[in-house]
Amino acid sequence: MAISKDSLKINEEIRAREVRVVSSTNEQLGIMSLRDALRLAGEQNIDLVEVAPTAKPPVCRIMDFGRFRYEQQKRDKEVKKKQKVVTLKEVKIRPNIEDHDFNVKLKNAQRFLEDGDKVKVTIMFRGRELSHPELGKQVLVRMASLLKDMATVERDAKLEGKNMIMIVAPKPNNTPHNTTQPAHK
Repeated sequence: MAISKDSLKINEEIRAREVRVVSSTNEQLGIMSLRDALRLAGEQNIDLVEVAPTAKPPVCRIMDFGRFRYEQQKRDKEVKKKQKVVTLKEVKIRPNIEDHDFNVKLKNAQRFLEDGDKVKVTIMFRGRELSHPELGKQVLVRMASLLKDMATVERDAKLEGKNMIMIVAPKPNNTPHNTTQPAHK
């Protein structure tokens, strides 16, 4: 949880009469009047920050609030950096696709899945092809069976207008980059 300056009360903003004080080294200093706690923080030239306002009495910590906020922002930035944004990539194919073209589209889908992205496989029907949706379904089933080792079908093939759509997502334990062979003796 990101703690903003607005959510924490500092020094004179604290309105409680009595507070439980914790030192900057996490040592319990006990319950004291707000005035004494402020004086104690002032002697150390640091801030008194209300960290648990709902406790009875509220818990306040003596700390350098500027430094605390800086550290918090740094942690938040690191967490944000480590988050993986899953995007939806699309592979468009026709119901009567040739084998070579199918393999090219399959390789694209595999690459997208290795990158951690979901893949939307779309069969585009034109004209009378729409009267044979089972042909498109066969192509999607073939694609799903070839991707089954690295992906799970998130949404089965479904006809939407002139397109048939299937969505596959990478398996959570999909680790193609660090596959190791057992050592032979």
